[in-house]
Amino acid sequence: MTLATDQLSDGSHLSAKARQFLALREDVIDHWERSARAKIESAHAVASPVLTDTLPAFYDNIAQALSPEHPREDATSDNNTASAHGEERARMTNFRVDEVAQEYQLLRLSIAATASGRVELDGDDWAIIDRSLGAASLEAMRAFMALSERMRARSAAMLTHDMRTPLAVISNAAELIGVSRDIERTKTFAAKISTNARRLNAMMAELITTMTSRRAVGSALELSEFDMLSLVKETLDQYTMFGGGEILMDCAGESVVGFWCRDSMRRALENLVNNAIKYGDGGSIKIKTRQSRGRLMLSVSNWGNPIPKEQQQGIFDYLKRESNGARAPGWGIGLPFVKSTAEDHGGVVAIDSSSKAGTTFLINIPVDCRPYVDAGA
Repeated sequence: MTLATDQLSDGSHLSAKARQFLALREDVIDHWERSARAKIESAHAVASPVLTDTLPAFYDNIAQALSPEHPREDATSDNNTASAHGEERARMTNFRVDEVAQEYQLLRLSIAATASGRVELDGDDWAIIDRSLGAASLEAMRAFMALSERMRARSAAMLTHDMRTPLAVISNAAELIGVSRDIERTKTFAAKISTNARRLNAMMAELITTMTSRRAVGSALELSEFDMLSLVKETLDQYTMFGGGEILMDCAGESVVGFWCRDSMRRALENLVNNAIKYGDGGSIKIKTRQSRGRLMLSVSNWGNPIPKEQQQGIFDYLKRESNGARAPGWGIGLPFVKSTAEDHGGVVAIDSSSKAGTTFLINIPVDCRPYVDAGA
């Protein structure tokens, strides 16, 4: 089964060599995971589903790029999978930016070690692999740094704003002590100064922790165990029931049972289907469920005007909507909700879009999200 990020993932476009390369995926990722845990300090205690993240899909993108028949030039062409990987590293781990780069270096070594004697990769093949790894490393590091900076700036702004209250109390109490002749009132003011000084000290400690830690806090979710394929079929039934029969909706894939927030995932899926209806060409919409290495891959694909790569990150911003030939208006909040839902579940959402392969949105999250979210928050 191909895990690539586009909808041409049935393997029909793959050359014989690419199929051999694809068959090595699990061995390569196993080798990479062992290497990452041994050589990357911040990877030691990271759970396997978070550590592997989008790399299996990225590996399959490389396999596609190795096929002359496939339109993908390299593994990063027409998709933001590497950027999504960098953002997840910033949100979910304590990785440093140099460790993000090291991941891709180790992936190359793992490919070389695993493929040796099993797949004959020539100079042209390695040029594609190296170009893919180099571009992915750069995109991941840029996304990692950008999100880390946004997180630090937001946290710093919130904490420094809240510091004004204890500072005001301290300032006012100090002024009152200066004019008070009542020893009991002076003691009361001194106690207020002491209490709010401790509050400030705690805030400063929180600020320092926030500025040095890259992990983000997710939203509260109501987690339950269910089959994602069943939810997909249930969701698509409502489109058939309430019209929309002129668009063929194809549900495929495998049964994947896991722990997620049912309501949030339903809303995210509905937003992706609605987006495919609005921005598609009126043809078929394909929804697929797959799993690999403890992660769910839920994709929604359609045909229509492609989303240029330079716009792929920006379409997740609130109240921003690109005019790619849409047949219906939108409010610019659907895709941001999809992204926040994926992130709240400890995962990412990626885009793969081109004129030859169509547009695919891929929600890639752990099958069991309980270790990564706080359902009782």
